[in-house]
Amino acid sequence: MTSMAQETAARKTAVRDAVPPGAQQADEARGAKESEIRRHELAAFLRHRREHVTPEQVGLPRGRRRRTPGLRREEVAQLSAVGVTWYTWLEQARDIQVSVQVLDALARTLMLDGSERAHLFNLAGAVDPAPGAHCASVTDAQRALLRQLDPIPASIQNSRYDILAHNRTYGLLFCDLDAIPPEDRNCMLLCFTNEDWQSSLVRLEETMRVMAAKFRASMAGHLAEPAWKMLLSRLRTESPEFRRIWERHEVVTSSSKRKQFTNAHVGLLTVDSTDLWLGPHNGPRMLTFAPVDTESRERLEKLHAIALERG
Repeated sequence: MTSMAQETAARKTAVRDAVPPGAQQADEARGAKESEIRRHELAAFLRHRREHVTPEQVGLPRGRRRRTPGLRREEVAQLSAVGVTWYTWLEQARDIQVSVQVLDALARTLMLDGSERAHLFNLAGAVDPAPGAHCASVTDAQRALLRQLDPIPASIQNSRYDILAHNRTYGLLFCDLDAIPPEDRNCMLLCFTNEDWQSSLVRLEETMRVMAAKFRASMAGHLAEPAWKMLLSRLRTESPEFRRIWERHEVVTSSSKRKQFTNAHVGLLTVDSTDLWLGPHNGPRMLTFAPVDTESRERLEKLHAIALERG
């Protein structure tokens, strides 16, 4: 009687023997050639962008001996917190591995817009973990539903609290969300680092603790994913309050649905939140805030009108 391991080995041998001679080598050669082309395109793209970012744009003095109008390699490396030699190799199209954390840092340093950032990650053969970088889960029908829900604030978020889409009323509920760069539209990050967002929360300390506890519970299933690790690193770096709360190791999977916000435009709002799951549990969801009284409804209608006036 043959074992399962022996049967598996036999199947692999049969598949390998069925491949025409030289076909595997040809595939490997094509893959190596494509990888080389990508590296050279990436190197050229980085050099071009580096040469078109001035020292003044990133807060560096120009100096008298500068021979190029753009940044030097060592300046890009320093601003991105990577080694000069390593970055030089990257611009020389060396065959080295590039992490998504480094690509994110380079995109910020080189002031890439959304299209340029997507091109950078594509050339590097990596998936951009930034909020809003890949929103295939948000359909046109779902965006239409968000608009129809106005003046009820509504947004579509993933389990990491990235805000993938929102309607006009939600856009002014906590802060001017349209003024926030897409890569920073994350409820965790905004709750701990954005003063306007924080001032809108009636029970700020309680909300921070609940958010951190829910984030810890959600992250248990994503510990090895770069996007989650990058967000946690940003929160630890940018918010002493988050570091303090995070050390409590509190975990919670649900919280009160009754919320109160102090909106900068219309004042106190009392709402009930509802999560409408758009896929498997803990995947993307539509979050809505329905007013619980006439006064809150009237104020949300006024907030929606303000949002429409802003265009």
